Amino acid sequence: MSVDTATVKKVAALARIALPDADAERLVPELNNILGWIEQLGEVDTAGVEPMTAVIANTLRLRDDVVDADPLTGGGKRDALMKNAPQAEHGFFTVPKVIE
Repeated sequence: MSVDTATVKKVAALARIALPDADAERLVPELNNILGWIEQLGEVDTAGVEPMTAVIANTLRLRDDVVDADPLTGGGKRDALMKNAPQAEHGFFTVPKVIE
């Protein structure tokens, strides 16, 4: 595929970019080079390559999701917290309905 000045102007108009004629002519070889690189990438054999989301394999460092039973630093305080709730139901705070 080849790009000409008319195509550059049309793309600029679709993108709502004001582009003078001199800039449009300057962009023609640059866009053609970019399209050439894309064609080169299309020639690469990727049949045995698995798709990836990142170049470096990242794994999340996970920890066990446990409730700390220490009363000073952790959980286990549901009953004490529910005493402060104006309304509670099934161990959760109850709030009035806002959207009707």
